[in-house]
Amino acid sequence: MNKKKKNLLLFVLAVFILASGTAFYAYKEFNRKAVDLSDATAAHKISATELINSFAANETESNAKYLSQIIEISGTLKKMDQDEKGNNILVLGDPDSMSSIRCSLDSLHSLQEPLKPGSPITVKGICTGFMADDLGIGSDVILTRCVPVQQ
Repeated sequence: MNKKKKNLLLFVLAVFILASGTAFYAYKEFNRKAVDLSDATAAHKISATELINSFAANETESNAKYLSQIIEISGTLKKMDQDEKGNNILVLGDPDSMSSIRCSLDSLHSLQEPLKPGSPITVKGICTGFMADDLGIGSDVILTRCVPVQQ
C-alpha cells in the first residue's frame, strides 16, 4: 500500500471515529433524564414571603443569589392551578397579597393528598425567574420541577 492510500485510509478512519463519537454523545444528551429533586439538597431554605420580598426589593441581587438554584420554600397555599399541559402548579404566598410564588410540580411527583387553600406546605424546586409587577396585578417568583417536602 502506498503512502497516499494509507493517509486516505487514516483520514477516513479518523472522520468515522469522530462522527461516531459525536453521534453517540448527541444520542445520550437527547435521551438524558432530568435529575429528581426529591433527594437533592436545597441551596437555600426560605419562606415564601421572604423570597417574594427579596425579589421585590432588589431583583438583580436576588437573581444572582437564587436563579438556577434549588430552593426549599415554606409557605401558605393560595391556590392550585394547572398549566396548558395539565400539570399542577402550586401558588404560595400571603393570601392578602397579589404577589406569589408559582411552583410547577414535577410530573414524577404528585401530592399525597389534595391540599386546600390556606394549608401550610413546603416544596423544593429550581428558581427560574421573577415576573415583576408592571400592571398592579402582583409579582411572581417562578419555580420549576418542584417536589413536595415531607415534614
